[in-house]
Amino acid sequence: MAAVAASSVAASLGGAGLPAAGFFVPGIPSFLLLPYRRRSFATPLQLSDAQRFSAHKLRASSSEETSGSIQTEELLADLKQKWDSIENKPTVFVYGGGAIVALWLSSIIISAINSVPLLPKLMELIGLGYTGWFVYRYLLFKSSRKELAEDIESLKKKIAGTE
Repeated sequence: MAAVAASSVAASLGGAGLPAAGFFVPGIPSFLLLPYRRRSFATPLQLSDAQRFSAHKLRASSSEETSGSIQTEELLADLKQKWDSIENKPTVFVYGGGAIVALWLSSIIISAINSVPLLPKLMELIGLGYTGWFVYRYLLFKSSRKELAEDIESLKKKIAGTE
């Protein structure tokens, strides 16, 4: 039966590289016995391949008149203007360095916590519990969602200094 199926597949695909009728190995499906034909990159493309590849060619174009280099120049000019407007430049470097040191220290602390055997799972459990409480407290009901939105708006005003 498998030999008949293999020969019918061979006939439908042109017969190239497929086993002859009567080729059968017990316990192995015949489609697994079909030889694998690799296409060599050294051979030139056939006409049907060239037609198939030409259908997949895409051309990228921009509908905007501005190019990426102009946007980059505008960004650099804006950054230069903001840098020139800063009066106390050493403070920026101190804050930037402090942020890098804080990131490095937090990485060390997190890796130390992860090395303790049960502590990462405990922290994960605490995080899941807090997430569940937050969803119940602020996201589940419409009135509590309004309260959360008001709290966020008041926090934005405090940060921006408008309140």
